[in-house]
Amino acid sequence: MAGLSPDPRPAPPRLTDRAALVRQRARADRQGREHWPHALVLGEIEDRLGEVNRVFTSPAVVTGAVDFWAGAMPAARVVPDDTVLALEPGAHDLVIHAMALHWADDPVGQIVQCARALRPDGLFIAALPGGRTLAPLRRALAEAETALTGGLSPRVAPMGEIRDMGALLARGGLALPVADQVTQAVSYTGLMALARDLRAMGETNALDRRLRRPTRRSVLSAAAEILARDAADPQEPDRILLGLDLIFLTGWAPADNQPRPLRPGSAQVRLADALNPRTP
Repeated sequence: MAGLSPDPRPAPPRLTDRAALVRQRARADRQGREHWPHALVLGEIEDRLGEVNRVFTSPAVVTGAVDFWAGAMPAARVVPDDTVLALEPGAHDLVIHAMALHWADDPVGQIVQCARALRPDGLFIAALPGGRTLAPLRRALAEAETALTGGLSPRVAPMGEIRDMGALLARGGLALPVADQVTQAVSYTGLMALARDLRAMGETNALDRRLRRPTRRSVLSAAAEILARDAADPQEPDRILLGLDLIFLTGWAPADNQPRPLRPGSAQVRLADALNPRTP
């Protein structure tokens, strides 16, 4: 419209090179992608659903591993974790965001879209790596690159802490938010074995600001030595031991029949009396 000036606010920086992420996932699929983290998440989600007194009839899954989840949940609508999700508003009573939220430029936007796809009182579950996942690898690469090149480039996607990730649920419009974490120990013979596993999972570096040329061999060798020193497996010192921290986020689409906190000041009994009832 005439007379209106452009929005002066800069666009937020991109976290992920989406084209690179799609390419590496496709390469992993062609070579027989390693799905063990997804299988671990599936088992955890099944346990959580078993504790809910509800039968879900219209589930959906958002994920970067479409083939795995389509096979694991054949009754679900399984869609890729695109910027705009292929989900219809109000069409589902369960939406699972599986192992993809850590690559999202706008994680709140992804949760908002999932929340819109839920019916009232529908359940949202997200599972993603976070916490200290790959922290020893990040430190080893940073130390080696800084010492040998004098610079530092992004190599490992940032991992959110559970308290920060849990806050995203309310921002996404979900009620009764809960966040919890499960840690899985993983042992490797060294850096190269870890790198091969990440490549097989389609989880290698797809950061938008990553180094766009091959890493020096000397940097990788130094990083391997640092990782072997700092992450040595106490049971097998010739191996490295890392922890995969899986964060699970659970929230419900708002509904009239859900429990709600009372209005401040409306309590009829003092907390001290409730905790220390008088004996007759």
